[in-house]
Order: sequence, then C-alpha cells, then structure tokens
Amino acid sequence: MSADRWRSRARSDDHETSADDQDSSAAQLPFETRTRRRLGSITTKILALNVLALFLLGGGLLYLDEFRDGLIDAKIAALQTEGEIIAGALGEAALDANPEAPTLDPIATRQLLRRLIEPTQERARVFDQTNALIADSRSLLGAGREVQFAPLPPVEALSPLERAYERAADVWRKATGGPRLPAYVERSTQTATDYQEVLGALSGDVGAAQRVQNNEVVLSVAIPVQAFKRVLGALMLTADTADIDASVRDFRLAILQISGVAFAITVTLSFYLARTIARPVTLLAAAADRVRGMPGRDIEIPDFSDRADEIGGLSGALRDMTSALYKRFDAIESFAADVAHEIKNPLTSLRSAVEALDLARDDAQRQQLLDIISDDVGRVDRLLSDIADASRLDAELSRTKMEAVDIKQLLEAIVEVNKTTSKRGETSVDLVVTGAGPFLALGIEDRLGQVMRNIIDNARSFSATGSRIALSLSRSDSVLRIVCEDEGPGFADEHKDRVFERFYTRRPDGEAFGTHSGLGLSISRQIIEAHRGRIGADNRLTEDGKVVGARVTIELPVLHITVDTS
Repeated sequence: MSADRWRSRARSDDHETSADDQDSSAAQLPFETRTRRRLGSITTKILALNVLALFLLGGGLLYLDEFRDGLIDAKIAALQTEGEIIAGALGEAALDANPEAPTLDPIATRQLLRRLIEPTQERARVFDQTNALIADSRSLLGAGREVQFAPLPPVEALSPLERAYERAADVWRKATGGPRLPAYVERSTQTATDYQEVLGALSGDVGAAQRVQNNEVVLSVAIPVQAFKRVLGALMLTADTADIDASVRDFRLAILQISGVAFAITVTLSFYLARTIARPVTLLAAAADRVRGMPGRDIEIPDFSDRADEIGGLSGALRDMTSALYKRFDAIESFAADVAHEIKNPLTSLRSAVEALDLARDDAQRQQLLDIISDDVGRVDRLLSDIADASRLDAELSRTKMEAVDIKQLLEAIVEVNKTTSKRGETSVDLVVTGAGPFLALGIEDRLGQVMRNIIDNARSFSATGSRIALSLSRSDSVLRIVCEDEGPGFADEHKDRVFERFYTRRPDGEAFGTHSGLGLSISRQIIEAHRGRIGADNRLTEDGKVVGARVTIELPVLHITVDTS
C-alpha cells in the first residue's frame, strides 16, 4: 500500500472512530441529561389527549349561532302570531265604529293598542294608508299632549364570571365586526317609508326584518290591518333580543362552568395518571442506566411487581433481565477461570518437557520428551477448538433462525452413518421409534445433530467392543423423548450431577490422558436448554439394583403444525 493510500485510509478510519466516539460519548452522558427533554413527553401526551375534547367543547360554545338563530326565528314567529291577533282586533274595532266605510281612528287606535300591547314588552306602532304614524305604544296621552317614554333596561348585578363573559363578547364583536345587519334608525318624525316591511304590509303582505342598534338586534314584524280584506293600515311590532342573548349567555356560562370543573378534574387525573406511568418508567430507566454505567452489583432495580399492569410486568422483566445478566457475568468469569486452569496444566507440562529436553542423556529420553510435547500440543489444540466452539455457541444460537426439525429422520441419518463407518465387531447403534409421528421439534438441525453425536460418542467410549448402544424415540402430546442407553459401567452416584459440568472428565481406565476436553456434554446441555429442552443422566439397573449401563435422556418440546385443508 502506498503512503498516500495509507494516509487516506487512516483519515477515513479516524473519521469513523470519531463518529463512534461521539456516539459513545453521547451514550456515556448521565441519564438525567439525556432524558431531560423527554421526561415530560408522556405527561404532555396524556394531558393533551384528555384535554383536547374539552377544548373542542369549549370552542364550540363560541359558535352557538345556529342555536341563537333558532331562538330568533321562534321569536319572530311569535311576534307575527301576536301581531295578527292585534291587527285583527284593530280591524274589527274600525269595522264596528264605521261599518260602511271603516277607517283607523288615531285616538281609538292608540287606546286599544295600549291595552292590547300592555301585557307584552314589545313596542307596537300603527301606520295608516297615508304612511303616517297614528299610534305608538310608547306615547302617552295626557293634558292634551303626547309624552314619549321608553322602558329602562332591568338593573342586574353581574357576577365576575358574567362580567368577564361580557368583556369577552365585546372583544369578539369588535374582532368580527358584530352582526352584519342594517342599522336601526328611528327618525323624529316616523313614516312608513322608513321601514320596508311596513310598506309591504300596507300592500297586504306580512314582512319581518332584523336590524342592529347599539350592538343589540332589533326584530320587527309588520302585519296589514284589514277589514273585509281592505287594508286600513299596517301594524309594526318590534322587540329586542336581550332575552335571547341572556339565554344564550346563561347557557354558555353554564357549559363553561361545567367545562371548567371537568377541565380541573381532567388535568388533575391526567397528572396523576402520568405520574403513575412516567415516574416508574423514569426510575426503571435510570436504574438500568446505572447498571450499565456503574461497576458493582449493589444497584437495585425498583420493584413495582405489586402493580397488576404493564409497569409491574416491565419492572419484573428488568429485574429478571438484570439477574440473568449478572448470572451471565458469573458464567463468563467462571468460564474464563476454567479455561485458564485447563490450559495452564498442559502448558506447565509442556514447559517442563521443553526445559528437560536439553538435559536428556540419550535419544530415548529425548524421544520420550518429544512425545510428551506432542501430546501436550495436541491437548492444547483440542482444548482451544472446543473452547472456541463453546464460546461461539451462544451467539450462534441467538442468531440462527430455528426451523422445524424431524428428529426421527435426524436419528436415522446418524445411526446409518455409524453403521456405515463402524468396523466389524465395534459397538453397534440401533434405533427404536415408539408411537406415531410426526416427531417434529423447533430447533437448529446441525446443533441437535451435534448433541446426538456427542451422546453416542460418549456412550461408545465407555462401551466394550461388540456391545450395543440403544437409541429410542417416543412422543407424548407435548414432549419428544430421546433415550440413549449403553452397556458400560454407568455413572458413579457422586458423578451423575457433574457429568454435564464444564471441563469435567472421568474417562475409562486405560484411555490416554487429555484425549477429551470435558466440554462435550456441557455443550450438549447448553444446546438442549437453548431449545427449551432438558437433558439428564442416570444408570440402567437390574431388578436387584445392579448397574448394567448408562442412560442419557433428552426431552424436547413437540412442534405442532396446523395443516390448512381449505
């Protein structure tokens, strides 16, 4: 590689390392610093979702125009009905006074109009055919002159909430420009031409109009006054919408009060709910962060297992995960110590043999030392190969996708290979299958095959020449059971529980030392447990309790496959 290319690659590596360092430094930040912006996210989301509906309800109260318009339409209809009654009475009075040529007498009309309109709060005016105003319910006759009067608005003591509402309504009207209606203008001398609906009534039509005066809507209805279908004049009834506005205001205030109480309750409950969720999650995350970044094992994961919800489940899962992590650390430490111990023995022997090689007196001694060196090198090589296989096993089992494995076919293939490769007179391997299949298990076929070969090879190493190894396969509803039985010496009672320990070896008499690493059965147990199964060792006994061989039993969960027949 040229110097320029080396420098280019070095800069690239430095850049990648720098990015990794940045990620690592970000990960090393304290939990409180990394989550400061996220602590309130759950609270905000819960509060926003719960309050949103209340805001929509409260915002909808500002748009009760349809409700208000309905009340106005109803009031106009009532004014029209009331006007038709008064107009009918005025027409009958004019007809009674002069049946031949009925006309509206101003004095009589004023007196009758005052009596008819008195129970109501509306204002009534009568115009004759000359468009002149001849009667007004707000004019009184006394001492030969008319006195105009107007009813004073009722004096009400508004509450602070009502005053705030009125101020908000004023702001809203100014912002929106108020109702888009023509202005109500009352001249000092009124005529029918001032009101378009009155002109229509003088022509025989019923009319209505809405106008605005001092931010108040004025409703007016004009009814023709008739006698024998002859229009004598027009009756005009007017009323404001103060009562309607008061009703709408009361309705809005009532809903706003209810919404305010609901808002306070919702906010309180939202914070309580968020606290019961966000705070435990924050505590669990902080504890997990401390476990990651701090040495030692005195960090306790908060226990919320008494909660019968997802937080309790998360707490229990984190505690179990931390416990499993510590156990894994212990296993790694133990494995490293065992590896160091197992490798140290052949290395010590190898060093002694190498040191003694220079002191050998003759070729025979030198050859003996060379044989020891060769055996120790081979032992170290076997140890390293088995250790590498054992150390890769966890990662491989976690990465490899498990599939359906036909255990019957797997055992038949292994037995067939043994029959093909075994020499005449060596230990035979037979397979007996009991029950109906399918004999399917979820797993990794190569690793399960490794377990079967390890069990068979271990049984063969303890079996005499010409003996028999019996494999049996059976199935229940939930378990596949594989049993390997030999005719060897069996297991010593004190060694039954240790045969699956790492680096444990107890070989037959006469076998060369260091031929086996003691990892075969340990790896087998690790593979079976990764497949959620069990493996155990026992002795074959006669009726009188005599040991006639060893038995290794493997149990695997049955894989149930549903066949679609549609």
